[in-house]
Amino acid sequence: MIKKKRVYLDFVASAPVSDNAKRAFLRALSAFGNPSSAHADGATARFILEDARNIIARIVEAKTDDVLFTSGATEANAIAIRGHVQALMQSNRDAHDIHVLYSPTSHSSIVKTAESLRSLGVCVEKIPLTKNGIVDTGALASMLREQTALVSMDAVCGETGIIGNSREVRRVLEKANMKKRALLHVDASQAPCTERLTRSHWGADMLVLDAQKVGGVRGVGAIIAHRTIPFTPLFEGGGQERGVRSGTPPVALAVAFATALKEVTNGREKFRARAEGARTKLLKVLNTIQNCVVNEGKNNAPNILNFSLIGRDTDYLLALLDEAGFSVSTKSACESDTQGSRVIKELTGDDSRSWSTLRVSWGPSESVRDILRFSKVLLREVTFLDENRI
Repeated sequence: MIKKKRVYLDFVASAPVSDNAKRAFLRALSAFGNPSSAHADGATARFILEDARNIIARIVEAKTDDVLFTSGATEANAIAIRGHVQALMQSNRDAHDIHVLYSPTSHSSIVKTAESLRSLGVCVEKIPLTKNGIVDTGALASMLREQTALVSMDAVCGETGIIGNSREVRRVLEKANMKKRALLHVDASQAPCTERLTRSHWGADMLVLDAQKVGGVRGVGAIIAHRTIPFTPLFEGGGQERGVRSGTPPVALAVAFATALKEVTNGREKFRARAEGARTKLLKVLNTIQNCVVNEGKNNAPNILNFSLIGRDTDYLLALLDEAGFSVSTKSACESDTQGSRVIKELTGDDSRSWSTLRVSWGPSESVRDILRFSKVLLREVTFLDENRI
């Protein structure tokens, strides 16, 4: 009996490493020198590292030295939020004179890092959302004050796929009657496969990316920020990455990251069109399921679909789908130990929806046929659950 291949539908949790990124990674392993060393082996590693940095800079339309490598998006978000706020405090700005705002449906690394600033005495508030799951710009405008230093949000919500309105947020910040405009920090980790990636497109002063979300090798990310934006390092060391992020730069990881990012950027339009077609077909099936509610906004990344199967045990459903050869999730992998979906609860205020979510996400390696096959198995397993309720 021929066993059908597994279908990976948890792309936004961690994307499979692309073949091109894998080859680039293996080639770069031969550059074993420390990029900070003055000898020839160090120079070789440094050249390869800076070439990767330059590729990423061109993609986001930033200067090469704006790109700072980190261990991933979580660290990059921490630098953008805590690193920047602590730099303001070190410049003799009192913590009580600093105001930080964030979107509550952002990744947990934004939400928790922002909230942690309260212990320093910083005023932290979450921004109200519209019914479409984006920042309520009217409410934002009324919350801004002279002390507002930073606004943090996602470009694309990793749980729902809702595309954030960061450009509108930027316009609100620019129009505000403030002596110094608040900076906008945007986590664009989930954006590259389907959305434009330039820093100006998102209106961001600080843009965050993660290799594992685009087909690179896990363990590297980046924060793109102009050198005039101050950061206090999260830890001390050799002062690499403009003194912001100490530690020997991971040359091979950076090369694989740049390769994967370039690959998804070049294939973005083609993949987006295919993903839109697959999404439409999957939605047709979901519309036939009783008590199934799609958790989406007006504008959504087409390859991320979150829905609530109200009254069903979606953790058990996940296990059934896994056994049938499909990898999906119930919520963000970074919050898998929590009860229910924090994001869906924030969006809807409905416990029944937040406790019964299923998230399906896919990348360039999955076909429309894979999504159709999944939809049939999903319908079968949901029917099984409905017919065997305790």
